[in-house]
Amino acid sequence: MSTRIGIVTGGGDCPGLNAVIRAVAKAAAKRGWESIGFLGGYEGILEPQRYIQLEYQQLGSLLTRGGTILGTANRGRFSAKVGHGETRRLPQELIDGVKAGMRTLNVQALVCIGGDGSLSIAQQLFEGGVPLVGVPKTIDNDLEGTVMTFGFDSAVACATDALDRLHTTAESHNRVMVLEVMGRYAGWIAIYAGVAGGADVILIPEIPFTYDSICAKIRQRTHVEKHFTLVIVAEGAREQGGEFVTAVDQVANREARLGGVAHRVAAEIEKRTGQEARACVLGHLQRGGSPTNFDRALCTVFGAEAVELIAAEEYGKMVSYHVAGVGAVNITEAVGRLKTVSADGSLVRTARALGICLGD
Repeated sequence: MSTRIGIVTGGGDCPGLNAVIRAVAKAAAKRGWESIGFLGGYEGILEPQRYIQLEYQQLGSLLTRGGTILGTANRGRFSAKVGHGETRRLPQELIDGVKAGMRTLNVQALVCIGGDGSLSIAQQLFEGGVPLVGVPKTIDNDLEGTVMTFGFDSAVACATDALDRLHTTAESHNRVMVLEVMGRYAGWIAIYAGVAGGADVILIPEIPFTYDSICAKIRQRTHVEKHFTLVIVAEGAREQGGEFVTAVDQVANREARLGGVAHRVAAEIEKRTGQEARACVLGHLQRGGSPTNFDRALCTVFGAEAVELIAAEEYGKMVSYHVAGVGAVNITEAVGRLKTVSADGSLVRTARALGICLGD
């Protein structure tokens, strides 16, 4: 009987998902294995099952294509996140349903591609007897156990390009431009793009900010004939003593939807300094488009390594990227605790050395 593996993509979409699917299918085919992709996340494994056969010869165009041909889901019965840092346990009937669905289709193992929420689900399924391996995906780069998640480099490239474009209009109009990027609890996108894109102020969740500090930086620039300022702010950045800025009311059994901090920061800057300030929110633009060269390579290595883990029956592992190359860690080492920007780490020290204001 031929070995057959299944692929599941969960959580938010991002550049590189399709590249991982392609790499898994191709590496599996080289071993003589079959691959199927479940549609719509983990729900596709349950009755009525929804899946497609993955023939790697037909997947060549996926290397550069954004999103996921399998579809994804970050809500519903397999939603693990119910609030800020809270995780929901899956009911036994769902775990049993996944096992039954795999038996029906003769799927020996799963490749679960996702971030903290999706891999928390994967860990629960593994504990329930489902053979699987994980691939780390999140543009926020906030997953422990790996130096880099795929999708992050592409998101940083998008944010850096936005800063480059805002720089010219800010300088032309003597404005303060405030760019909001994703980053609920971790400011990796903001700090990387801010340093790469020449931001003057970088606001991240790990370092609560004050408007006095931000406005002092703007006045300092004005004093040296720099009449414009670039501010990049992660969506989860908060004023000292303040709360998250949310776009809509909290929805039951889901994390709050953040958004709007850039508009609040811009309005406060304009009120305090008298200088015109405008806000720009990148939002889902960071999730779309083709993956960068780095992400394409990383996704391909991750996909091939996932197949190697299955071949070695090293289940419950997640492929990871570290200084020495690509390896694997237990999924438990990656989920349930976020990797955040160190307030005294090299990126923050670099920003301070360049005179960039971090809001504190």
